[in-house]
Amino acid sequence: MPLRVRGFQFGAATAGIKASGRPDVGVIACAAGTIGAGVFTQNRVVAAPVIVSRAALARCRGAVRGVVVNSGNANACTGARGLADAKAMAARTAAALGVPAGRVVVASTGVIGVPLPMRAVDRGIAAAAASLGPDLAPFAEAILTTDRAAKTARARAGSATLIGCTKGAGMIAPNMATTLTFVCTDARLPLPALDRAVRRAADATFNSLTVDGDTSTNDMLLVLASGAAARAPTAAEFERALERLLADLAHQLMRGGEGVHHVVTVRVDGARSTADARAVARAIATSSLVKTAIAGGDPNWGRFLAAAGNAGVAIRPDRIDAWLDRVPIVRGGCGVGGAAAERRAAAVMRRPEYTLRLHLHQGRASGHCLACDLSHEYVSINADYRT
Repeated sequence: MPLRVRGFQFGAATAGIKASGRPDVGVIACAAGTIGAGVFTQNRVVAAPVIVSRAALARCRGAVRGVVVNSGNANACTGARGLADAKAMAARTAAALGVPAGRVVVASTGVIGVPLPMRAVDRGIAAAAASLGPDLAPFAEAILTTDRAAKTARARAGSATLIGCTKGAGMIAPNMATTLTFVCTDARLPLPALDRAVRRAADATFNSLTVDGDTSTNDMLLVLASGAAARAPTAAEFERALERLLADLAHQLMRGGEGVHHVVTVRVDGARSTADARAVARAIATSSLVKTAIAGGDPNWGRFLAAAGNAGVAIRPDRIDAWLDRVPIVRGGCGVGGAAAERRAAAVMRRPEYTLRLHLHQGRASGHCLACDLSHEYVSINADYRT
């Protein structure tokens, strides 16, 4: 079923930026009155399009008329030339769409440190703008790099529709969202409510996942609202729908991560605060030793506890209980059940998705982080990324 929403058109083109010959330039055209809010990478090494887009959203007070994305080249660590190229991408897209200059958000993804081939980018912008149509699918394909497939989702908030797409397979860690993600909705709501919803939903979803612990230079999550829906959802309705959609995209991103065979929800209960719970979950999810245990299906619970103790949170190891799905593996900081329990735990870890849950018995707060394995394929993909 086509992914469509009132107030938006989508285009894509193959400009030759990617050696693979796959589509590599995408454009979104937004109806007049559309507002946008976004969150960006927290990495201190920031790509030129992030600098340009942050400034554009602030300058136009969220009044967005277009988006342009190229894949295959990050336009990061490219100095003054990179900034000029990002600004040129936005300006040329505005001209191609016939919208005011300064109302276009620009994003890039791919190899760091290589200047954009602007002649190819210009051709791609013109072709993508000429191909505009109501279906999100071509745009969702054009933003991919090492992804195995496009990732899209849909949600409803009252009479409003939300559709979105994401890209990302590596350099993914919880620090904004580490990806490029775009959501379009016909919901009508004021900019402060949209901005608040984006930040809260991102925190609960993309900020709670990690493939490899590396935060990209180019991260962006942008939500655009045209206001064309017949009935405006409440702020709470919209926020719940946006969180559902982003959670769907986050799970797809994890399942499609580089060399990923197992997706694990690390849940921490009984913490003193939500921040403590999330810190412990993140420490477990990012541990290389935990990730290799996940890859090998090894219920080495000592690694889970050791990672929890490395989170910078005051915990009592003698109070910790842990389970793999419903199989108990730790009680009071010690292993449970001997060889038979270990076999049951190992069977859980052979599943493509499961939950590792810790209870700290120190409070009532909870938090989670999506984790995955660290496989031979991940090493091979990233060892050969530029070659």
